[in-house]
Amino acid sequence: MKMHITTARLRRKAATYSYLAVALILSLALTAQAQTGDGEAGIQQATDMISGYFDTGTSLMYAIGAVVGLVGAVKVYQKWNGGEPDTGKVAAAWFGSCIFLVIVATVLKSFFGV
Repeated sequence: MKMHITTARLRRKAATYSYLAVALILSLALTAQAQTGDGEAGIQQATDMISGYFDTGTSLMYAIGAVVGLVGAVKVYQKWNGGEPDTGKVAAAWFGSCIFLVIVATVLKSFFGV
């Protein structure tokens, strides 16, 4: 007799979980359908926002390149006046990084057509 009662409870629990699962799937489907209607507008808005910040980011990269160039010029000048033998390597490293920043900013700007 006890076996029969526990089996009935298990069946009721299984039915309850089945109803909950169906309700959850339906609510997720309705939520997904409601969100897809405005997806294109959201993507367009994100594209516009990123494009607006791109010019500021490019100007920031140019400014960082200028600061790196000035710091590099001071470091190279100090090494040159100190008579250190690796002045050429230091100059190439500092000015190479400065030129790299400027070129990357320019290439990204032209690549994305901004």
